[in-house]
Amino acid sequence: TTEEFSFVSLPSKYTTGSSIMPQKRNPDFAELARGKTGRVYGNLMGILTIMKGLPLTYNRDLQEDKEGLFDTIDTITSTLHVYSEMMNGLKLYSDRVSSLSSESYMLATDLADYLVVRGVPFREAHGIVRALCMYCEENTTDLQSLPIEKYREFSTFFDESVYEITAESSVSARSVYGGTAPARVLAGLEEATDILENGITNG
Repeated sequence: TTEEFSFVSLPSKYTTGSSIMPQKRNPDFAELARGKTGRVYGNLMGILTIMKGLPLTYNRDLQEDKEGLFDTIDTITSTLHVYSEMMNGLKLYSDRVSSLSSESYMLATDLADYLVVRGVPFREAHGIVRALCMYCEENTTDLQSLPIEKYREFSTFFDESVYEITAESSVSARSVYGGTAPARVLAGLEEATDILENGITNG
């Protein structure tokens, strides 16, 4: 959310001002939700400690489990209520995120994979792309701005199709369970929704 990144912005009613910087919006609700983790983990450790001695006697120890349980339910319920409202008001600046993908070396691994598909052993592809990245650093440029002639100086396996490597193609290439491909993300969302609505089943 900072000016340096500007990937997202939170609704003002879920942030607070700074005591010294007028322009600053602190994500207090997100930080408080993060802090509640310690409280809930504390309750978990409490009940685990209570249960470690069972069964030895009459198990009256378990009268101590209620306070932590009810506190955890109240904490999680209120946190999810506020957090979901905050997330509903969150704005994602996708154009900003997309534009920055071409200004970094986040696609370097995809470049190496590109060479591997064309028959270059990964250890060699790794070295080629590393040399490319070093060239870009020394000449204050980026991989996406290099002309094809420069690419081919590092490897003749490069051709015009190298420019088809984008953040979108990189995400789509990870089409495995739990991967980043849109179809996998959609499947994960559907699975999570099903769990929330119907509970976890053995199927």
